[in-house]
Amino acid sequence: MDVPSKRHKHGPVSAFHKLAYGPDPLQYGELYLPEGSGPYPVVQLIHGGFWRNAYDLTLMQGLAKNLVQHGIAAWNIEYRRVGDPGGAWPGTLLDVASATDHLNTLAPTYKLDLQRVVAVGHSAGGHLAFWLAGRHRLSPNSPLRTASTPLRLKGAISQAGVVDLEQAWQLHLGQGAVQELLQASLTKKPERYAEASPAALLPLGIPQVLIHGGADDRVPLKISQGYAQKARAAGDHVRLIELAGADHFVLIDPTSDAWQLTVEEIMLLLG
Repeated sequence: MDVPSKRHKHGPVSAFHKLAYGPDPLQYGELYLPEGSGPYPVVQLIHGGFWRNAYDLTLMQGLAKNLVQHGIAAWNIEYRRVGDPGGAWPGTLLDVASATDHLNTLAPTYKLDLQRVVAVGHSAGGHLAFWLAGRHRLSPNSPLRTASTPLRLKGAISQAGVVDLEQAWQLHLGQGAVQELLQASLTKKPERYAEASPAALLPLGIPQVLIHGGADDRVPLKISQGYAQKARAAGDHVRLIELAGADHFVLIDPTSDAWQLTVEEIMLLLG
């Protein structure tokens, strides 16, 4: 599945491609390429929505169009979610892993620099971005292990992310969203929480940035604060940026100061 190159009215996108990474209709991503000859650094964008299929990758399209204006390729991925056939445990996590590793296949054709790939996720997507950074620590017999060698990220950014699934389960975030994702409570299947939660996979071994608004009423700031403490104690390099007065959704508004700050952090991680 490939939509031919075209220009967007929102900025200098030299090419846009809709590309499948698996056989399911929801296993695809949108690749936005900047002008120039490459190779391009890559930001993988992962949308949120408490892992439920009421939300999709259109949430991140504005960010993708903004990134190409900074000379960065954007890989905005879709995945099977809670409510989709094959979604939730383990399909949602396996899809995000497959979409990431598919960059190995795309790199030669689209001139992507796989030494400079940063994952950026919002809300539930923040969980998935950090999980990608830690999946190399999964046991060989984990159902979340993929056959290929995981593509290693240069860094990861969580935008108000649900980065500690155990804490999120205890807080009953999203009216039980974590239990829906993992298809079990923490008390019934603790091993699923241990394999799917970034906080349980620490240290991730790459630089991490957490950006979170102080007025967030969907994912409380204390989730990022607690994660940052655990990550630093585990030896990871972590930056926590607290935005006073910022709500949950301003972080994915491409016209906001919060997003421009995120772009600056992306640039630092890409080097």
